[in-house]
Amino acid sequence: MLKLYSFGPAANSLKPMLALYEKELEFEHKLLNPAKFEHHSDWYKAINPRGQVPALDDGGRIVTESTVICEYLEDAHPTTLRLRPEDPYDVAQMRVWTKWVDEYFCWCVSTVGWHRHVSGMVKNLDDAEFEEVVSRVPIPEQQVKWRRAREGFPQDLLDEEMRKIGISVRRLDEHLRDHEWLAGGAYSLADICNFAIANGMQNGFAELVNEDDTPGLVRWIAQISERPAVKRVFANVPREF
Repeated sequence: MLKLYSFGPAANSLKPMLALYEKELEFEHKLLNPAKFEHHSDWYKAINPRGQVPALDDGGRIVTESTVICEYLEDAHPTTLRLRPEDPYDVAQMRVWTKWVDEYFCWCVSTVGWHRHVSGMVKNLDDAEFEEVVSRVPIPEQQVKWRRAREGFPQDLLDEEMRKIGISVRRLDEHLRDHEWLAGGAYSLADICNFAIANGMQNGFAELVNEDDTPGLVRWIAQISERPAVKRVFANVPREF
């Protein structure tokens, strides 16, 4: 039995959830509560020493990194529904999009998300409580992010990340005005991985993502949101604790 550890249907956690639901694979879902810092607990770091979600347990074999998990599911658990194109060129284009979202798009959205939401998890902790929380974070760069979340991210950094988000949504929109999907003419992991980050931006970043400025992107978000598997994800899994 597959077992997925995640925060719920948002951001990187959403990627393998969508793949599992689309492929109709049976799995046990273990939701971790980020507000309780469960991903930094000893029991979870024994599963993923980096203390990050998502993680997939396939009969004792642990697979981490959200996009890698999606590709692993395609290889280890093939189904009638394919989420990867058959043509090698189309596969390459799919991976250009998944690489881009992992290395660029996700990071700028993540910083703003930390500023808006994650900061609330630690701002009310006293110094000793906060230091205890940070001491359990295994990745030094993530410790820096937690400290910035508590102290406040520099405005020039937030401005730069918003600039990058603008570049990102325009790139998606320009492609999606002329293409139904991101790669190979069919719904694929390229769409899943980018949708996981872009979904909801028409609300949280309405000044950048809207029907007037990014009609292709808004159409694509709505189209994916209407997929039966996507509806089941959001109906079955709580978004907040």
